[in-house]
Amino acid sequence: MSTPDRKTAEVRHLLESGAHPVVPIELADRAAELGLRMLHRRRIARRLMWLLLMAAVIVFAVWAATVQPWVAPPSTVTPPVDGL
Repeated sequence: MSTPDRKTAEVRHLLESGAHPVVPIELADRAAELGLRMLHRRRIARRLMWLLLMAAVIVFAVWAATVQPWVAPPSTVTPPVDGL
């Protein structure tokens, strides 16, 4: 039997046995708290990513304004002198 078939058979056996495990009373409260913590962490992570993105855009804009990489560098070779 492959793994998904074995797992399906185990679940069917548990459901057909009729004996359901006792669920703790505070399970819903703990699950809700866990969900709120996860949402809070995701919100903080998302805000940090946006902050880093904005900082990178600002740093790039300042660098591009000061260095001006689109301007060709001055020539280091002097042109030949004619007329001597």
